[in-house]
Amino acid sequence: MTLVTAGSGSARAGLTVSSLFVNEGDPGEIHMVIGPVTDLWDVLADTGRCVVHIAEARHRAWSDVFAGLRPNPGGIFAGIDTRPSEWGPVLADLPNRAYCRVERMEERGWSGVVIATIDRVEISDLDEPLIHFRGAYHRLG
Repeated sequence: MTLVTAGSGSARAGLTVSSLFVNEGDPGEIHMVIGPVTDLWDVLADTGRCVVHIAEARHRAWSDVFAGLRPNPGGIFAGIDTRPSEWGPVLADLPNRAYCRVERMEERGWSGVVIATIDRVEISDLDEPLIHFRGAYHRLG
């Protein structure tokens, strides 16, 4: 699972994104399926940048909040340590992330596809990524 963030100040948005793939190259790209009626879609269209965070198993509650499945009084970022960046909010507790520039957004069927170029990547140890398969969370192995 990934948590994708964009925007700044009161115009921040975030969403849990489970459908994506990385296209290796120079530069690499991330292709994400994001609903065109989400706040994130609108903020991506306005800013053209985002941060794609890889969620860890211990961040299941955050994934549910960003997906709109769990309430979080004060908004999705309330209680989460964030710092601003030119790509959007950085979730300090999720050190595996890609900073991206949006190249293209297209509505496809009931969904939208966002194609973003990877500007920068930060990677650390990741022992337990958050996995969601067939409607439930799972562990590797």
